[in-house]
Amino acid sequence: MTGSLVRPRPGSAVHVAAAAAYERPVMFVDGSWQDGADGAAGAASVVDPATGEQVSSWAGASVDQVEAACGAAARAFPAWAGSRPELRAEVLRGAADHLEADLDSAASTMTVEQGKTLAEARAEFVSIVELFRWFADRASGPASRQEPGSVPGGRVEVQHLPVGPVAVMTPWNFPASLAARKVAAAFAVGCTAVVKPALETPASFLVVARALQAAGLPPGVLSVVNGDPARTSSALIASQHVRAVSFTGSTAVGRLVARAAADRLVHTTLELGGHAPVVVTEDVDVTAVARSIAATKFRNAGQVCIAPTRFLVAATVYDEFVDEFTRFARGLRVAPGLLDGAQMGPMALERRRTALLDLVDRSVLSGAELVCGGEADGDDGWFVQPTVLTQAPAGSPVMNEEPFGPVAVINPVRTDDEAVLEANRLSVGLAGYVFTRDAIRGRSLAARLDVGTVGINTGVVVHRDSPLGGVKDSGWGSDGGLEGMREFQHAKAVSTGA
Repeated sequence: MTGSLVRPRPGSAVHVAAAAAYERPVMFVDGSWQDGADGAAGAASVVDPATGEQVSSWAGASVDQVEAACGAAARAFPAWAGSRPELRAEVLRGAADHLEADLDSAASTMTVEQGKTLAEARAEFVSIVELFRWFADRASGPASRQEPGSVPGGRVEVQHLPVGPVAVMTPWNFPASLAARKVAAAFAVGCTAVVKPALETPASFLVVARALQAAGLPPGVLSVVNGDPARTSSALIASQHVRAVSFTGSTAVGRLVARAAADRLVHTTLELGGHAPVVVTEDVDVTAVARSIAATKFRNAGQVCIAPTRFLVAATVYDEFVDEFTRFARGLRVAPGLLDGAQMGPMALERRRTALLDLVDRSVLSGAELVCGGEADGDDGWFVQPTVLTQAPAGSPVMNEEPFGPVAVINPVRTDDEAVLEANRLSVGLAGYVFTRDAIRGRSLAARLDVGTVGINTGVVVHRDSPLGGVKDSGWGSDGGLEGMREFQHAKAVSTGA
């Protein structure tokens, strides 16, 4: 049996206590906390992925509430955009302080509704603290530049101005940090925002909203609405108050968001799906690399858009790499995220577990070899054994469909050219990884990978000060960094004569 699963007992003390502390999700509109008004049609449930038990039920936002949130963002925008950058920075730093003081409670909320381990949930909130402080430091950065222009004696001032109210829509795998990353960039440049978290994980970002409110964020600058995904998202994008849309999610839904936004000619940033290749050359320390990148693979139960998935390993070290990688996978302690010592929690959603196991079965039928895992683990909750497939044909499902779960596929390659050809074969290009001891070779391979983000000898490719974005079907635009701030600004050129 893969891993070491400690099965949760429904009604166990740790789950009862965490469920009791979980606050029923509400909406945050124009500075006030209110119940959703969508009634029975918008009813939703929060389910603990470790037990399969319902933790809370709540009503989603009505279309009128969504429009009220957008209207509030529009009314608050002029004052917020015109406020001193130091004031916006002060709010972000204050929110970071409030979050830092409440990390344990925040992490418990996230683990209850999403399933990731407490250590992973705590790290997610720590990353938000760091993000808020970094963007606070950039709020006072230069917002314009001077150019001489083409008329003798004249000059041109290029101003970068906040675009207006922003609609933010994010998924359930990182239910607080994905939205916080966008919101921090928007606030730093003077935009207001309306956030729609994932239906399944509604409370995690509300923790962030409460911290911002406690830090003195003016009413209307941030609203949080949630409910039926299609209806809520459509109402957000259709609102005449919204001037930019920032979406993280699947490529399929991203296309729908882009089409809807195009009808209103609204600026759109899309961070979509991937199927990250990992190129491993023959000169590496195989044990160190295999264990390091395996830890990255199974982080958050593999539910990461930039997760390394297709491992393309030099044939001469292939068998050793598979052995070391599999040894790590088998040794993972799979357990409810609330329990001490858990190294990998359950998948967040039952439907995702069903789809993942089906992908593994179809891939094995198509010729892939199952080395370990490939089965549900335990009778309660949405656990899956860490899974390793090898020798998968190029046409097999796992080589073409993003698993978005704890599944890795490892294939041998004979040359760098063969690895690059396979890495770039798919229509997605979000992240990629290269491991080699040859610095020149590493830079060359990284340059040849058709992706938006590359790690050379590291599995860490998202930082508080760098952008994340994809190419091809993985979206357009950037989240994070100075580039992420530019997504929420428009350029105005002011020309002055002699």
